[in-house]
Amino acid sequence: MTNDMTRRAALKTGCAAALIAALPATGALALTEARAKALVDQVVTDINRVIASGKPLSSMINDFEKIFRKYADVNIIARSTLGADSNRATGAQMRAYTDAFRGYVARKYGKRFNEFAGGRIEVKGVRQVKSWQEVTSTVYLRGEAPFEVRFLVSDRSGKDLFFDMVIEGISLRLSERTEIGSMLDRRKGNIDALIADLKAAG
Repeated sequence: MTNDMTRRAALKTGCAAALIAALPATGALALTEARAKALVDQVVTDINRVIASGKPLSSMINDFEKIFRKYADVNIIARSTLGADSNRATGAQMRAYTDAFRGYVARKYGKRFNEFAGGRIEVKGVRQVKSWQEVTSTVYLRGEAPFEVRFLVSDRSGKDLFFDMVIEGISLRLSERTEIGSMLDRRKGNIDALIADLKAAG
């Protein structure tokens, strides 16, 4: 893979997750296309505001974590990224893991905010898929070809939140599940050690 291709992939991943910031899934049809689009419009507005703020990077990362907390069902995302191992975790371990995961995501992707300066995100359309809504957007970065990001939005938690982002066919949630799985393997399945690692990672 060339350096340009590697850089483009990194930009996409960072942007996706900088847009991150949230996630669940609904079983009812109460969530309308208009509500799903309104949620993503607000996420995009808040992210763009942070990017344009001119704040120090540490402050931008803090702002991003607030956005993630506000628009995401972090419990659903965290459990999904831990995969089957979440079934053997105690309640206390899941709470600690979820807190550590939230900070990890904020640091890992918030650090890329400066690369999005001068860019923009445009929401293009929305459609129902099974029990959730899929909102499609296009990301424009300076010097890069536009690329598509799809937000999967649900109200399963009782609130309208998005539970995954798909960047040109690649699920952000599944990508993080692979990363977390590798970290857990290196700790021989020790969830407490994984939690400690996440607190320092990103």
